[in-house]
Amino acid sequence: MKYWKKFSHDERLKYIKKALQGNVNFSEDPSLGYPASRLDEKVFNDEATFLKDSPILQSFVANPNHIGCHTFGSSEKAFKGTQDVERKVLNIVAVDIFKAQPDSFDGYIAPGGTEANIQAIWVYRNYFINNYNALPEEIVILASEDTHYSIPKGSNLLIVDYVKVPVNFEDRSIHKEGLKTIVEKAVTNGKKYFIIVANMGTTMFGSVDDVSIYTDIMQQHKLTYKLHIDAAYGGFIYPFSNKDNEISFLNPNISSITIDAHKMLQAPYGTGIFICRKGFIENVLTKEAEYVEGMDLTLCGSRSGANAVAVWTILSAYGPHAWFEKISILQMRTVWLCNQLDELGISYYRNPHMNIVTIKAEGIPDEIAHKFDLVPQKHDESNQWYKIIVMGHVEIEDLSQFTDTLKTLQNTVLN
Repeated sequence: MKYWKKFSHDERLKYIKKALQGNVNFSEDPSLGYPASRLDEKVFNDEATFLKDSPILQSFVANPNHIGCHTFGSSEKAFKGTQDVERKVLNIVAVDIFKAQPDSFDGYIAPGGTEANIQAIWVYRNYFINNYNALPEEIVILASEDTHYSIPKGSNLLIVDYVKVPVNFEDRSIHKEGLKTIVEKAVTNGKKYFIIVANMGTTMFGSVDDVSIYTDIMQQHKLTYKLHIDAAYGGFIYPFSNKDNEISFLNPNISSITIDAHKMLQAPYGTGIFICRKGFIENVLTKEAEYVEGMDLTLCGSRSGANAVAVWTILSAYGPHAWFEKISILQMRTVWLCNQLDELGISYYRNPHMNIVTIKAEGIPDEIAHKFDLVPQKHDESNQWYKIIVMGHVEIEDLSQFTDTLKTLQNTVLN
């Protein structure tokens, strides 16, 4: 690991304090031109004693604005201290986790994976327009039917067609022949440029797409494409649980990745991460943002620097080895659950490297699903699946209550 280190509480506190000192201090500095200030002191007391031991809350009250992209060009100098914290987070994620070369990427901490995915579509739509004189109707998005709803949302916002790729029901893998038919039809209908979104952990199933299925057919037909990885769920688990993982920037066909820190990393909600290779993000430069130093390359514009501090603090509290240990424990609990379901003869899907177990609805009575807050694939009578996610708070005792309830039900039926 080049950037990811473990630090003690005192070391983390010292570093964030120094970072905040590098920012404008709205309590002391005569900052007349910014449409911002610290959080309202009548509600948020910046002298509260408990803040002294909490770098995240200190940052929240200080209210740094990370508008813009801090890996590209210049940025607002008023928040340079915590901007450096954000760059450290991006280095850990891009270089240490997803194997990018240092200084070979751009990115930012977004308000969630939905925006990060839409940012990717926006970037590539404009890339095709700027570099190939593409017409919007010549561009199409391809993603599996299990893909997150942010993709059709981005399609709607950016007026780019989206085509769902079918998956095999039992193992949720991309249906090769179905994809081939879709691509050939798209070409016949005048599509020349493809934005592909592949998944590292779908929201419902935790399934991981084989990206070579997409890239092989693109290359066979000599088509122009860009490949984005939606690792919003799996980005902080799959690279650690699968040592043979090939979904990284080592694959030259992958241009960008989305990761959510507010899922597996348990950062505050509204903490997504967008990372792309150099040479792409400038396609969404908003030159009209002239009052912003460096202008803006993000969908959201203003965003809280406290989220960057939160992600860095979590990562540095664990370090890579303790994080691997945490993921390994979750994996063991997930395997325990699967073993219990096997004994009960209940059908489910699970990617062997993920902590999501998606059970066929036919094996779970509705009252049990409601009792244990299982999430359905669809909130209507056509639902076919329920999912369990083994997060940090889900221990064997919790899982055993669920499986014991199923065992009791089966014994009651048999008797």
